[in-house]
Amino acid sequence: MTPTWFFLACQMAVIAYALVSGVFMTFSDFVMRSLGGAKTAAGVEVMQVINRKVYRSIFMVLLLGMSAISPIFIGYAYVQLTGAAAILLITGGAIYLAGVFVVSLLFNVPMNQKLESFDHVGSDAATYWQKTYLTRWVFWNHVRTLASGAAAVCFLAACGVLAQGTAGG
Repeated sequence: MTPTWFFLACQMAVIAYALVSGVFMTFSDFVMRSLGGAKTAAGVEVMQVINRKVYRSIFMVLLLGMSAISPIFIGYAYVQLTGAAAILLITGGAIYLAGVFVVSLLFNVPMNQKLESFDHVGSDAATYWQKTYLTRWVFWNHVRTLASGAAAVCFLAACGVLAQGTAGG
C-alpha cells in the first residue's frame, strides 16, 4: 500500500510538470513567433526583459523545484515501489531531468545569456536573433515542452496505478 502522502505528492507533481510544460508550450506556440514577427530590436529587447524577470517568478520555483524533487521521486520509486508505478515514476522523473533541466542548462540558458550580452539595437544582436536564437532556442524549447509534458503523463499514469493499489511497496 502506498502512503497517502506519497500519492498526494505524485498528484502535485503531475500539476507542476504540466504547468511547466504549459509555459514552455506558450513560448513555443505563439510568444516566440510574436517576438520574431516584431521589429528585431523590439523582439530582442522584450526577450531580454523576459529572461531577467523569469528568475524571480513562480515559474522558476516550479522549474527548479521539480528538478530538485524529481530525483527524490526516482529514488523513492526505485527503493519502495515495484511494477508499473515504479517504472512510470522513474521514467517520468528521468525524462524531466534530461529533457528539461539538462536541456535548459546546456542550450536555452546559454543562449539567453548570449542574447543578454548584446545591445538590443545592435547588428550583432540582430544577426544572433535572426540566424540562431529564433530557431535553435525554440527547437530546444520544444524539447522541454515535450519532456515536461511526458513527465506529467508518466506521473498521471503512475497515479492511476497507485490508486488501484497494484504498485506494491
